[in-house]
Amino acid sequence: MVDEVARRAGDPRFKSKDGAEQAHIAAQAVVLVKPLSFMNDSGIPLQRIAGWWKTPPADLLVISDDLDLPFGRLRMRVNGGSGGHNGLKSIIEHFGEGFPRLRIGIGRGRADTIDYVLANFSGDEERELGTLIGVAADGIERWLTRGASDAIQYVNGWRPPPEPGDRGPQEPVLKPA
Repeated sequence: MVDEVARRAGDPRFKSKDGAEQAHIAAQAVVLVKPLSFMNDSGIPLQRIAGWWKTPPADLLVISDDLDLPFGRLRMRVNGGSGGHNGLKSIIEHFGEGFPRLRIGIGRGRADTIDYVLANFSGDEERELGTLIGVAADGIERWLTRGASDAIQYVNGWRPPPEPGDRGPQEPVLKPA
């Protein structure tokens, strides 16, 4: 997601500093951050960088995966808990719960959670990633340009397109008595 937002902004140069890859988009007064730490320590570099730029928690937008959302679902909130996500727990430790987040559904796999989260996407999921990344990046741009309310409405209202041949919910067929 961060790379797509960077691409749309003209591919600003990322540099390693304070335990993260960072790119400054001066025209939008935005800093894109990709922590290089272990996920459960991601709050540490984020706190350093936010402190340097004097960014309050409400002006952060944290992007994370979410096992509890089906693959391809997006959910944006202005605050909230960790939902058991160790990266969010670390960020909450440093900022409290008052920061916006965009959660990307990856669903629950059949494998052990750690193995599943670190595994490659399936072929079907891989084919859907371009659309998912595009919609998430659209939501991020809306958050930056139109505000949280517009972005939340857009992101939370989006649904993946139906599978080919999927006719959607069907009315029950009633057989005559």
